[in-house]
Amino acid sequence: MDFEHINIWYWALVVLVGLMGGIIGSYWGKGKNSSAEEIEALQQQNEMLKNQLEACQKEQSKKVSPSKIEAAPIAIEDGFDAEAAKAAFGKRIKEDDLTLVEGIGPKIQDLFRNHGIKTWKDLSETSTVKCQEVLTSGGKRYRIHDPASWPMQAKMAYKGQWEELAKWQIKHKSGKF
Repeated sequence: MDFEHINIWYWALVVLVGLMGGIIGSYWGKGKNSSAEEIEALQQQNEMLKNQLEACQKEQSKKVSPSKIEAAPIAIEDGFDAEAAKAAFGKRIKEDDLTLVEGIGPKIQDLFRNHGIKTWKDLSETSTVKCQEVLTSGGKRYRIHDPASWPMQAKMAYKGQWEELAKWQIKHKSGKF
């Protein structure tokens, strides 16, 4: 009798473990499916946002016509004024030295030059997205840099707005707000 008694409990335990495994597997499988569904939904949302961004960029480019650009010429001195730059920054400034822009060092300057962005004017006409692409091309160590203000700073340098640029850089404390 003891042998039969153990046999029943053995089978009851096997059935119980099987049921528990089935229940846990079912929940686990549902979790994986919902994650896949979430990923698909996020990918669709990402595509939608990309399309909206492209539409906005096209709309923006239509609003800025060449005639409007020509109507507002950039006020540039008759060339690079090294003395005015030195007076504003307290040091000698080389023309088209991209390291003048807060956040750009010699290695990042080399990255930009390798991508054909060699002057303050070039950088001032470069989108933040393109700046980020240049940084990404340099590898993981350039991820921490934020190029959001670089075109604006380059534009100030290109226009010869030395005092404004120096004040902006001081106000933003080496890129930290």
